[in-house]
Amino acid sequence: MDFTHFDNKGNARMVDVSEKEITHRIAVAEGTIGVSREVMDAITGHTVKKGDVLTVAQVAGIMGTKKTSELIPMCHPLSLTNVTLQFEVDEEGCEIKAICTAKTDGKTGVEMEALTGVSTALLTIYDMCKAIDKRMVIRNIHLVEKSGGKSGEFRF
Repeated sequence: MDFTHFDNKGNARMVDVSEKEITHRIAVAEGTIGVSREVMDAITGHTVKKGDVLTVAQVAGIMGTKKTSELIPMCHPLSLTNVTLQFEVDEEGCEIKAICTAKTDGKTGVEMEALTGVSTALLTIYDMCKAIDKRMVIRNIHLVEKSGGKSGEFRF
């Protein structure tokens, strides 16, 4: 398999997508943050001093998808047609899962945008709760599925 982000001399380059077909593309990514009982109680009880953690993290994650090309070298700026960011809160297990779905009609995929959305949302939870407990653990950020484009369907 050839690496598409390098030229024949090994120099980094942006992939030329000018000849690719425009297709409807969707990517879903997820990841989790493990928190202490104290942090979970503060989040679910809406007592975190910085505000409503999950609402702020949701907005941050969506905003993160829009900034992906500014953060990841050689990543194409995309016109996103829709982004959703949801949370599944496991109060008993003290975990929060972030799930980001990104959509576009374009010549390149939205996997990086979905992954960036999840990462940004989880980092925001960490930032808003670190005064309570810094031992939170972000883990298992990965692409769950994608569709569209030349490579077609993918499911983890």
